[in-house]
Parts: sequence; C-alpha cells; structure tokens
Amino acid sequence: MAEPVFRRLALIGIGLIGSSIALAARKYGLAGHVCVNSRTQKTLARAKELGLGDSWHDDPSAAVAGADCVILCVPVGACGETASAIADALAPGAVVSDVGSVKASVIAAMAPHLPADVHFVPAHPVAGTEYSGPDAGFAELFENRWTILTPPAVTDAVAVARLKQFWRGAGANVEIMDPHHHDLVLAITSHVPHLIAYNIVGTAAHLEEVTESEVMKFSAGGFRDFTRIAASDPTMWRDVFLNNREAVLEMLGRFTEDLTALQRAIRFGEGDKLFELFTHTRAIRRGIIEAGQETEAPDFGRPHGGEDKG
Repeated sequence: MAEPVFRRLALIGIGLIGSSIALAARKYGLAGHVCVNSRTQKTLARAKELGLGDSWHDDPSAAVAGADCVILCVPVGACGETASAIADALAPGAVVSDVGSVKASVIAAMAPHLPADVHFVPAHPVAGTEYSGPDAGFAELFENRWTILTPPAVTDAVAVARLKQFWRGAGANVEIMDPHHHDLVLAITSHVPHLIAYNIVGTAAHLEEVTESEVMKFSAGGFRDFTRIAASDPTMWRDVFLNNREAVLEMLGRFTEDLTALQRAIRFGEGDKLFELFTHTRAIRRGIIEAGQETEAPDFGRPHGGEDKG
C-alpha cells in the first residue's frame, strides 16, 4: 500500500467539506492520522460517533500540534481568527490550507498570522451540496470536481505539489490560479447565482397575490432548483458575499445590465433576440455536461444533488 500523502492531517471544522475530506482521506489512504476539531461539543461528539477521524479536539491548537497538514474548513469570515488561534501550535514545515470559496480576502486575513516556517497553500474545492454538518459528508464529493489552489508566489513548490497530490488522491482535478482571478471566476459561476437564488425565493415569499402553499405546491423545475441553492448554509454565504464584495458587485452590475436588455426585448416583442440568447445559453449548458460537471439525467431526488460550496 502506498504511503499516505500526509502523516497527520488536522481538520479545523467538520461540516460538509471537513467531513468529506476526512472520509476521502480514509477511503483513499491519504493521511495516516486525522485530527478533528470543532468549536461545539455537539458537533465534535457527532463526528466521533460517525468515525470521521482518529482523534477529536475542542481546542484547535491541540488539533494542529504535530500535524504536517492543516486544513481550515470554517466560514471564510472566520479564517483570520482561526489562523491566529493555531499559529503558535503549528509544526515547522506544515502545509496550511483552507477550503473557502473566496481567496484574496482569506489570504489577506490568514497570512499575517502564520509563522514563516510553514507553507501556506490556499485552496478551494469547487464541490458541495446544499446540506451542512458532519452527517452531510461523503468520500466521493470531490470526484471529477475541480479544486483550485492559489498559493502566493513565494510558496514552496514541494508543499504545493504535496497538496495537489492530496486533492488528486481524493478524486479532484486540480488547477493553480491567481487569487484575484479566482474570485472573479467564482463570482459569476457561483456567488451571483446563489445571490439570485436567495433573492427570487425571497420575492416569491413576499408576493401577496400568491400564497406560500401555492408556491410549494406548484414549484416547477426552475423554482425547485432555486430553492435547493437557497437552502445552502446562511453563515457561509453571508461571509462569502462580504469577503468577495468587489467581484460580486462587478458581476452583479453586468448581470443587471443584461437583465435590463432582456426586459426590453420582452417588452417590445423582440423574439429574435430572445431566441438568440436562449440558443446560446443552451449551448453553454451542453458544454457543462460535456465537461463532466453535470449529467443529463433528471435530478429529482438526486442523492447528492446541490450547488457547490462557493
């Protein structure tokens, strides 16, 4: 059996992503020992019941002691505070990473707290569901999904290669990207769609002419999918929008302009413009399927259906 990529892996946070990493590490032999940390005793106890690690810690400093890889699986707004809490306990040479869907602000928040003798390799596994908590995880979550690494230019190449090997071992495709470019890409592919989902579900909830029971009873595919996206963790998404505000506002501005143009086309009966847009977007959907990031199968009751975590 091949040697594990990391001798001792510490997971700070054990929600959907943390629990999935723990299960993947065990299934594919990626870590010799998995240390699990949670700030709540209830979550920690449940993680232990589920067998999500080899040791369990309510103190993050104790969890990272001696670990050669530490992954922060906490909301992006908590990354700086968490980095500060574990800094003194980090082992020299350890790879320190995260799973946040915003990268520039996370780097700015974490980097000042990390000692010079550790290797900081920020990461974003573009995978997830609308579910949260340790019960939501499954080892196959990352298979054929992308994990984006955004290491600062001075980061040790060997450390980056080790983390890349870890994520590939979990089934992910791995790409290196500039953090600011990452934030722009994810603003349009994930963050703005989630914002639209939250907004349209909220709009439906406030319609006086339509009762709540009618919204639920007659939910067609489109609205049903919006509600699935809008069921994602509120704390995580609050932090995402606050920490990627510039990119989100830029993409939201472009979306608003396009929406206004679409409104005019409908108002003035410009069917050719509508048909051209719908044809183009249909081709993009087919491209996503061909890229292996979605399936043509109906998604009613899909066991692990859901939007990415960021």
